[in-house]
Amino acid sequence: MRLELTKRGDYAIRAVLALARATPGERRSVREIAEDQRIPARFLSRAMTDLIRAGLVDATVGRRGGYRLARPAASISLLEVVEAIEGDSRRRVCILRGGPCALDGVCDVHDVFAAAQEDVIERLRSASIADAVAHPVRPPSPSPTRPRSRSLPGS
Repeated sequence: MRLELTKRGDYAIRAVLALARATPGERRSVREIAEDQRIPARFLSRAMTDLIRAGLVDATVGRRGGYRLARPAASISLLEVVEAIEGDSRRRVCILRGGPCALDGVCDVHDVFAAAQEDVIERLRSASIADAVAHPVRPPSPSPTRPRSRSLPGS
């Protein structure tokens, strides 16, 4: 089972996190965010437009212009960012049939998958951008190498 975002969704989340890490009042350009997050600037611009339209990001043009969060990071949920880019997060396709459930009744696993979807949505709704910035997930450190066992002569 996959839980995936489009590249645009990925870029939007990383851009919002970068803006949340900025000092209060600081505005950042697309170029700065793109370089910092290793995102192609031309694709980031499109995501920023969607974030502005959703009321999550403010933009100012001009020499001292740039982007900043429109609201405090603690009041922006991860779900809001995802839905600003990906659209409504509710699944409308039956997990078994590949079409809308209820054409001729719901499938046998409808309730289980609907509940799982609601759990994911609630988890994203309750996760703020401020939480993500405060508790970044780091890749696991490599496990220490174990010394090789040596064969003793005669074994």
